Amino acid sequence: MLQPKRTKFRKMQTGRMKGISMRGHQLSNGMFGIKSLDSSFITSRQIEAARIAATRYMKREGQLWIKIFPDKP
Repeated sequence: MLQPKRTKFRKMQTGRMKGISMRGHQLSNGMFGIKSLDSSFITSRQIEAARIAATRYMKREGQLWIKIFPDKP
C-alpha cells in the first residue's frame, strides 16, 4: 500500500476541500480516464481496492496507470 516515507509531523492538519477540480481533464497516458465528481480524501486502501477491481475486470487486455498518492493519512 502507498504511504509517505517520512513526514515532519506525525499528525496532519485536515485543511479543507473547496470542490471539484477544474483542471484535471488532460490525460498524460492512455486514451480514457476517470474523474471524481465530489471532493473527499482517498486512502491507500481505497486506491488498492480500485486497482485490483480494475485489473480483474480487464484481465490482460490493457494497461492501468494510477497517478494519485494518499498524502494525508
